[in-house]
Amino acid sequence: MTNALHAASRRSFALVLTGVLCLTSLGAHADQTADSQAIRHVLMKTFDRPDARLRVDPVVIHKSHAVADWQQGDRGGRALMRRSDDGKAWEINLCSGDGLRQAAVLEQAGMPPADAKALASALARAESRLDKATLARLASFEGTVRMGPHGEHPPVAGHGADAHRGHDAHAGHGAPHAHGHSSAASNAAK
Repeated sequence: MTNALHAASRRSFALVLTGVLCLTSLGAHADQTADSQAIRHVLMKTFDRPDARLRVDPVVIHKSHAVADWQQGDRGGRALMRRSDDGKAWEINLCSGDGLRQAAVLEQAGMPPADAKALASALARAESRLDKATLARLASFEGTVRMGPHGEHPPVAGHGADAHRGHDAHAGHGAPHAHGHSSAASNAAK
């Protein structure tokens, strides 16, 4: 009888533990889904236009950073997103093309090495399902453009605000406040 009680106790414990793990997993998935939606919202609010609809997919999140692939017309790229200091919102850190697939570029942008590697690996897995034409569009963004927390492109050293009047952003991406620059991915760290 004691053995039967112990066996029943172990089964009950295993069921409770399994339930807790499932709920934890569901909670983490719900958080990721909410974060993905929040990231999409920021990008749509910043870059979507009636004449050039923005598509955002996939969104890959690791801790306080994410990479969101975007396409708009025949162009595309990737946005490195960062959770705001207060943890309540997502901000666009920078936009780039294939550079954001590399852990070294993510490190240059301020991510800890282990987190940069994890995010780059997760992005590679997510992008493995994309077709070649989509990957080519994502690679079409040239250089790296640092962004401000509200989607604006801060002044670039040597380029005053007057130097940017008259040209619009992200070369085909259509950012209302951003200005496209073709610069090396290593500028991500500046």
